[in-house]
Amino acid sequence: MSLADRQCKHIPEGTPPLSDSAARELLAQLSGWSIDGGKLTKTFSFANHYETTAFLNAVVWISHKQDHHPEVSLGYNKVTIKYDTHTVKGLSENDFICAGRVERLFA
Repeated sequence: MSLADRQCKHIPEGTPPLSDSAARELLAQLSGWSIDGGKLTKTFSFANHYETTAFLNAVVWISHKQDHHPEVSLGYNKVTIKYDTHTVKGLSENDFICAGRVERLFA
């Protein structure tokens, strides 16, 4: 099952983050994403501000439905999305699931 087809799950406080090897394995399933400063990160570029904000609104909908929220930076024609999981103090499968859903949206 692809990352985009999975559902985020509640992760209790104190759950350990993904190991580096597990994170790299999941990262290999995503195009253009990187792990930067412990966060799953990608910048998306658009033709204009309207497309940029429309994309961001759709990302917000994904976040709401999955109950997993990224850090977002918005510019005129760029959106940078960064996922991590606060309860594990690092990366969890939920970060990669949401990134997969965002990838599907962008495609």
